[in-house]
Amino acid sequence: MTRAGGSYGSPTHPHVRSRTMRKNRLRLAGVLAAVLVAVTGPAAQAHDKPPTLADLAERHGRYFGSATDNPELVDEPYKALLGSEFDQITPGNGMKWYATEPQQGVFDFTEGDEIVNLARANHQKVRGHTLVWHSQLPGWLTGREWTATELRAVLKKHIQTEVRHYRGKVFAWDVVNEAFNEDGTYRETIFYKTLGPGYIADALRWARQADPKVKLYLNDYNIEGIGPKSDAYHNLAKELKAQRVPLDGIGLQAHLALQYGYPTTLEDNLRRFAELGLDTALTEVDIRMILPATEEKLAQQAEWYADLTDACLAVRRCVGITVWDYTDKYSWIPAFFEGQGAALPWDEQLRPKPAYYAIREALR
Repeated sequence: MTRAGGSYGSPTHPHVRSRTMRKNRLRLAGVLAAVLVAVTGPAAQAHDKPPTLADLAERHGRYFGSATDNPELVDEPYKALLGSEFDQITPGNGMKWYATEPQQGVFDFTEGDEIVNLARANHQKVRGHTLVWHSQLPGWLTGREWTATELRAVLKKHIQTEVRHYRGKVFAWDVVNEAFNEDGTYRETIFYKTLGPGYIADALRWARQADPKVKLYLNDYNIEGIGPKSDAYHNLAKELKAQRVPLDGIGLQAHLALQYGYPTTLEDNLRRFAELGLDTALTEVDIRMILPATEEKLAQQAEWYADLTDACLAVRRCVGITVWDYTDKYSWIPAFFEGQGAALPWDEQLRPKPAYYAIREALR
């Protein structure tokens, strides 16, 4: 899974609606939902079939998706909810380099294909993730020195083989993932060190050659608010546009943490990318907390999920929201951030949390 950290300040902001009113409404919504389940039971709820998150998002011209990963697909109750509540899915790991080209020139699309086939069966669209990233690379790639000419050939072949394989099967690609450091300097990856910053433009061009219709994105964490890292993407996007390099959107991962504050400039940030003629998407959303989860923390988390949703709905070119898997049962957070978790809208028993009802309210 994609790593994330960072910190945000939380000054007041004109676009953030009254937190107190929202908190009260969300608490009430959570209580009412709990009462509804207790009184009516699952059978009555199934009979009434309320609109899903995807249904509600579709009314705004947006999608609402979830990441998933191959080992989870044996869990039938999980799979049923994944197939019914969302209209978009992202493979968490199955399309990354280590999975798709485990030996040089030997491609294996088994895991990605499984998720694409699942999505097709459920009439969902798929976001391709990810073509160029410094992490989860196979040993044959990282275990030796490459000349620029050699690595360019390897990178081009990898991108074009994978993009061609999924041509017409994915609607968007995270072409380059996590290219910048927190201060807005280029991350010193194998690709940057060997090829220089031009590898990003090359990757986008090669992807476009392989699939003229797919949407091409740059994707990163800690770029939700306006700051050095999101400025770096804004400047790069302007340069790429000026050079007529194909770039359709910016993916804001939105791995947030309660202890670091909410990115209050999110809506303004989405808007400034839209003004460059780019789509945006919230691509890997989760909102972690220091455990244990308390009623107060879950209420704050719910408020943040609603605020993220509001921000996307407020900017026409924010095309959709994807949670980084939908249940705490399969969250990547506890394995990477000791003592943290409870980051997703459903708990480990696949029960909806206050965050779920908050998203529903925001989408109404």
